[in-house]
Amino acid sequence: MGIKIGMLVVFFAVMVGIGFYCRKNSTDVNGFVLGGRSVGPWVTAFAYGTSYFSAVVFVGYAGQFGWKYGVAATWAGIGNALIGSLMAWSILGRRTRIMTQHLDSATMPQFFEARFGSSTLKIAASVVTFIFLIPYTASLYNGLSRLFGMAFKIDYSICVVVMAVLTGIYVIAGGYMATAINDFIQGIIMLFGICAVVVAVLNSQGGFLTALDSMGRVVDETASTTPGVFASFFGPDPVNLLGVVLLTSLGTWGLPQMVQKFYAIRSEKSISTGTIVSTVFAFVIAGGCYFLGGFGRLFSDKIDIAANGYDSVVPTMLSGLPDILIAVVVILVLSASMSTLSSLVLTSSSTLTLDLLKGHFVKNMDEKKQVFVMRCLIVVFVAISVVIAIIQYRSNVTFIAQLMGVSWGALAGAFLAPFLYGLYWKGATKAACWCSFIFSTVVMLANMFVRSSFPALLQSPINAGAFCMIAGLIIVPVVSLFTPKPDRKVVEEAFACYEEKVLVPQSSALGEEIRN
Repeated sequence: MGIKIGMLVVFFAVMVGIGFYCRKNSTDVNGFVLGGRSVGPWVTAFAYGTSYFSAVVFVGYAGQFGWKYGVAATWAGIGNALIGSLMAWSILGRRTRIMTQHLDSATMPQFFEARFGSSTLKIAASVVTFIFLIPYTASLYNGLSRLFGMAFKIDYSICVVVMAVLTGIYVIAGGYMATAINDFIQGIIMLFGICAVVVAVLNSQGGFLTALDSMGRVVDETASTTPGVFASFFGPDPVNLLGVVLLTSLGTWGLPQMVQKFYAIRSEKSISTGTIVSTVFAFVIAGGCYFLGGFGRLFSDKIDIAANGYDSVVPTMLSGLPDILIAVVVILVLSASMSTLSSLVLTSSSTLTLDLLKGHFVKNMDEKKQVFVMRCLIVVFVAISVVIAIIQYRSNVTFIAQLMGVSWGALAGAFLAPFLYGLYWKGATKAACWCSFIFSTVVMLANMFVRSSFPALLQSPINAGAFCMIAGLIIVPVVSLFTPKPDRKVVEEAFACYEEKVLVPQSSALGEEIRN
């Protein structure tokens, strides 16, 4: 117990210390929200990865999908690396950095306003962001309850409050730069932690080959009658597994807290390095989490899914580890959750301040006041998420946990297509953006309240969210073809940034020889 508490104290002290160290970088809006657009490649890549993966993935998704799909759940981690990281950085990174700086937008709603020439789009995007990020924030705490109960035997409420307060302190003090540096440290902890945990759990089952052989012998006729299906390449339900891969991978392209990481990239070199680093990080973290969860059925004699739910799978797998490894797991999950929490509250506060309050409810808001309001709102968002998380835990209300999937589906479904087409296609219209916003939010809210009315395949929030994202990619170009063309002046102004000439070393680009 002394080891566990000691590691926690050191961990929290470092996080808070970095927050106060970065205060000098958070005196204006650009510094507080984007770190002055001067964040290096490794820090940006780790900030992207740690915001991507939280306790929801490590405890909730890894346990649930590992139980349902067996070792094939690893495909979700591979998809997160290839689609959610490699392709996201390659397709969105450079253009996002160039256009958002050119349009002077610090948030996704500001981008929609400047790119499509509509202040109402900005307001709508900020409302959608606010509505769906708060319950997502609350759901981050869910994975911590069983782990802290297992490791410390302390009340879940105490854990939630302490984590929220300490996260709030370093975000309020240091803004984006403190969040990014802490994400880098937390990312290193996550890398070493997940590797150690996977090796330890597999060794407890006789090693990888023995564990895989044991998974091949698992029989659950309610899932599949095919022998060895839980150790197979695609598992017992490849169609629903594909939905998981799409939502958790493609979804990052439309999540404000993820895309905003590209706003802060320092240089061209940072994009190239960040692409590689974030992809490797995702392979290790996401691949490791889902791979570990894929062996959950080997502990079925200790797990009662009907009574305790899927969240009990991973904690049960870890309960037999040595104390030092359990301490590492606790720090790992705390790192994952605090990094995502800091990103979410910073995104929520900046969106509400810059996109909703400034210019609409508060006409004259200078830089100093904007930063002050954002800091106050961080306190409010953290407090709301704590209250919701504790109410959910004590009353066993399940809809908040379900809303995690609904949140991803609504946010990514609404924003992915308008943002992507906005970066690449001059023909995207304001009406098409509205259709994408409305379609995804209505579908996902309906999925939450009248789920039984949906087709069987779309009753899952995961599949419904993936459907909304794919539908948006079709809706935006189709609607754009049949609605009034965008203002040519606004479009040309936005895309002018791509035509600006820059000088680069010849090692980066070959120049034409001048011949006499």
